[in-house]
Amino acid sequence: MTWLVTGGAGYIGAHVVRALRDAGLPAVVLDDLSSGHESFVAPLVPFVRASILDGERVLEAIDAHGVTGVIHVAGYKYAGVSVQRPLHTYEQNVTGTAVLLAAMQDRGVDRIVFSSSAAVYGTPDVDLVTEVTPKNPQSPYGESKLIGEWLLRDQAVAVGLRHTSLRYFNVVGSGDPSIYDTSPHNLFPLVFDALVAGRTPKINGNDYPTPDGTNVRDYILGVDLAVSHVAAAQRLDSGEPLESAYNLGSGDGVSVEEIMSTVAEVTGIPFEPEIAPRRPGDPARIVASGELAARDLDWRMRHSLREMISSAWDARRLAEV
Repeated sequence: MTWLVTGGAGYIGAHVVRALRDAGLPAVVLDDLSSGHESFVAPLVPFVRASILDGERVLEAIDAHGVTGVIHVAGYKYAGVSVQRPLHTYEQNVTGTAVLLAAMQDRGVDRIVFSSSAAVYGTPDVDLVTEVTPKNPQSPYGESKLIGEWLLRDQAVAVGLRHTSLRYFNVVGSGDPSIYDTSPHNLFPLVFDALVAGRTPKINGNDYPTPDGTNVRDYILGVDLAVSHVAAAQRLDSGEPLESAYNLGSGDGVSVEEIMSTVAEVTGIPFEPEIAPRRPGDPARIVASGELAARDLDWRMRHSLREMISSAWDARRLAEV
């Protein structure tokens, strides 16, 4: 049973590949390195440099490595930028997924774990997001992820595709010091970049209706997320039932102020964050229930906030050596 991990040279995909390896499940990585790094690919794991838009290369990878299932992590993941690049976002995330599914159908590969996103919910007006919370994506990125879920649903009806979608919230930290978040838009890299450059990190708004006035979000460690991908893959292999989608959330959020104070403790760089204006449309709180994933996918928060930040900081410093 070999699993093709699309986007397996990226921050999240690389964690998934290592989790598969640790579980004794063979993997092959397909990644075009548009945002991934070849150095992130786990040792001895076959690597195919190609885009999921290239159906012929996807077919070649399936044939060459005896692929029996796919964990689809590849995609354009910058929600904010997707507003300025909607066509690119849809091409990568919708057309790319359709091309991948066509290749799978052609070769009889009938199981897939899809990397979805909390962005499918938009800005929900509930204290705790569950899988049945109404979907209201507010960016081309969120819309593209929801369409990806629909494509899987429709292929299940058409050809019996077995599938599940994992909706990520805020993925942080590192389960391997050789893997780190290189996104120019995510909170941890932005804070670390500012500190390394001698600048003061910013908080966008401190007058929200939360305990300390700053946004509350759901932060999860990448290695914990990866474990649940493996659990989903194993259930698909064994024919066990799965929900069509799962939230991977903590059930208990963390404020931006809490993150900033913990970053100062972990890095040993004291600072008082600069307070900037609110960003338009930023909700006060987005926190998700992970109950269904805990039931089916071995999902749980195995690490504290301090451990998440420490792992991210250690990986960042190692990358600069």
